[in-house]
Amino acid sequence: MANIKEMVHNHLTRGSFLLPTTIPPLSLPPQFSNCIISNFQFKMANTSDISRGLIINLDGSLYTVVEFGENKTARAAAKVWAKLKGVDNNRSIEKTWNSGDTIFPVRVERRYYQFLYKDDTGYNFMDNETFEQIALQETTIDAPQYLKEGQEVGILINTENDQVLGAELPDKIVLQVTYTEPGMRGDTATRTLKPATLETGATLGVPLFVNEGELIRINTKTGEYLERVKA
Repeated sequence: MANIKEMVHNHLTRGSFLLPTTIPPLSLPPQFSNCIISNFQFKMANTSDISRGLIINLDGSLYTVVEFGENKTARAAAKVWAKLKGVDNNRSIEKTWNSGDTIFPVRVERRYYQFLYKDDTGYNFMDNETFEQIALQETTIDAPQYLKEGQEVGILINTENDQVLGAELPDKIVLQVTYTEPGMRGDTATRTLKPATLETGATLGVPLFVNEGELIRINTKTGEYLERVKA
């Protein structure tokens, strides 16, 4: 870095300079692996770059942003808060930064796999393109209670070391109700809920008019009923 700056200085003061035919890549310490080099300065992500689903490195562990917001007061500097769920650990924590503080995002690629089955090794998935199979533990899967055979999920992979970080279901999926108490004809109330069991074994509250055997759309992030779906 210093050599490049010196050549630029020579060019500005003497009128010309020669660049080497190849410039060796810069060797950066691990904490700067997510930096972008521009105008000989490091530009790192900060709190303004936080978004839902972003994976960050915090104190040596990986977390995904579940929810975030900003608190502003007249007498104090703005604060940015986030609810974080562990990717390589089982912790769920809250973190607060001063607005503008540096964060360290992790470069993540989503590859689409199909859920096959669950056995003693874990939840087994198959790559839709290469047919490669992997097994994940339940703690690394977002909302595993809604997984059914053939369900497509996004497998998160750390592009820096090809480490599999976990699996994410789509935000909305359709499942069949396998058991619930019969609804009353003409009862269209949506605020009153009754328990229902889905084809995956998961349970949730549904409106009174939903019947056994019907398909419903649910929000996998909140576990809430959204609507009935025509077969």
